[in-house]
Amino acid sequence: MPLILFNKPFQVMCQFSVHPTRQTLADYLDIPNVYPAGRLDADSEGLLLLTDDGKLQHDISHPDHKQPKTYIAQVEGKPDSAMLARLRNPLDLGDFVTQPCIVRQIYPPDWLWPRNPPIRERSNHPTSWLAITLSEGKNRQVRRMTAAVGLPTLRLVRIAIGNFSLQTHPLMPGEWRTVSPAELR
Repeated sequence: MPLILFNKPFQVMCQFSVHPTRQTLADYLDIPNVYPAGRLDADSEGLLLLTDDGKLQHDISHPDHKQPKTYIAQVEGKPDSAMLARLRNPLDLGDFVTQPCIVRQIYPPDWLWPRNPPIRERSNHPTSWLAITLSEGKNRQVRRMTAAVGLPTLRLVRIAIGNFSLQTHPLMPGEWRTVSPAELR
């Protein structure tokens, strides 16, 4: 089966089984025997890859295979050079230390869809956007990293996994398409 690119909407659970209060992948994908290669928490949105190939699923999601994952994060506050340096370097989050990663401040992305519901706006708290590329991806890692340096995440969107990007394979939230697994390399 081809690899499936899916743009997971905000508040959708990364599972096919029924959830008592939220939508799940089953509300968007009626394809038997596919499973997500990695996860996004309900508060995060963006690119998710699904496949029925267990080896491919492992190759995508396991940190030993180093598939880079790029996120854009809208954070509360304005990062300074020390904050960005802390994010780029190994960061002790208590239960683990992150691997070095690529972090840069970016302009608000003009191609990004509006979130529903929108993030909270507070006029006395400016926001900024960061692009963060990781080769790992522990539970809520980006949110924990930004919070650790004093920049709480307000919105988190995974925009790329390996060679696949929502900028080169545009999908609106809830949309999906199939691609060849060979494109991952």
